[in-house]
Amino acid sequence: MEKRIYGQEFGFSTRAVHTGNDVDGETGAIRRPITMANSYALPYDPSDLNWSGAGKSLYTRNGGNNQKYLEEKLASLSGGEDCVALASGVAALSGLFFALLKTGDHVVFSTVTYIAVYRLLHELLNHKFNVETTIVDTGDLEAVRAAMRPNTKLVHIETPGNPTLAVSDIRAIAEIAHAGGALLSVDNTFASPYNQRPLGLGADFSVESLTKYINGHGDAMGGAVIGRKAHLDLIRAQSQVNLGGVISPFNAWLIMRGSVTLPLRMRQHNENALRVARYLESLPRVRFTAYPGLESHRGHAVAASQMSPGFGGVLAFGLDADHDAHNRFVSRLRIITSAVSLGHDESLIVFLGEKDERQYLYPPEFHQGFFRFSVGLEDGEDIIADIDQALRKTGLL
Repeated sequence: MEKRIYGQEFGFSTRAVHTGNDVDGETGAIRRPITMANSYALPYDPSDLNWSGAGKSLYTRNGGNNQKYLEEKLASLSGGEDCVALASGVAALSGLFFALLKTGDHVVFSTVTYIAVYRLLHELLNHKFNVETTIVDTGDLEAVRAAMRPNTKLVHIETPGNPTLAVSDIRAIAEIAHAGGALLSVDNTFASPYNQRPLGLGADFSVESLTKYINGHGDAMGGAVIGRKAHLDLIRAQSQVNLGGVISPFNAWLIMRGSVTLPLRMRQHNENALRVARYLESLPRVRFTAYPGLESHRGHAVAASQMSPGFGGVLAFGLDADHDAHNRFVSRLRIITSAVSLGHDESLIVFLGEKDERQYLYPPEFHQGFFRFSVGLEDGEDIIADIDQALRKTGLL
């Protein structure tokens, strides 16, 4: 019985459950098994095989079965022709940049991006391979337009951006990039494909850290690039096979399992984060609260036009207090855990101090230290009560 679900005629939740899964032909199990083998049987005459090819199962670095099932699902959920799943979100980003860019090319990228993007573009590719880069506030469309050059090959944005929750207009920036002969890639990790699908807004690539919302359980790492097959074939050949950034079968299986509940989890993340953001915004000792779902957010109107049904589970905020008070507040939290990453079932918070090397790129309110807060799946009233009691014990409420 064929169970594969590809088409957009099925709803998001139906595709999250079914796409990529099937009945196992050997055992009759209704879940795809984990195939941990690193090598596959060769045909009678293997002399004509392309040993670096990714189209046939030869060696797991060329692509494994669990990876392929996961890629099928991610392409469907993101509205793309194809997908490459790699070992981490950073592997996906570096794989995209490595495959697309060469010496002399120019890249425009956001002032607010994941630290690995800053390292890869501003430092590594720039200094080692002479790829030219320009950092701009991509919330300012005129700044993006002014940054374009004849040799611009890629515009890379992250929306909402990590860690300040800055919002960029995907559709408008896609038009600017394409008018200049460049491609647009969008890191969609903070939104997830449940809330935002960049490919449908004109982007050429949607990048996801699968470690975060798509896995959702804090127990596996992976990354993915979704887009047109012609581009993905290049990334698969160069960055997966030749650089070896392949995802492990077990991690692919774990993420596949976690992705089934993505719609259910995102509804709770969206609801909790908006509720917590409104609570924080009401407190006099909270200097600022940054969350795209708040009407006070600079990018709220743009976010509302391209994100639906919600605004994700991450927010940022700062206290009207000194450095040590921020740390004392965190030490008094009982439910919320002080840890990096985001999109887990549990709420995670990290204090980013005043010495972040990229702080000069952030709005002024972020210069006195702030928190990045990944709001989890706990009861919303319990999360708020935990913040409340920690603020009281710190003398801030």
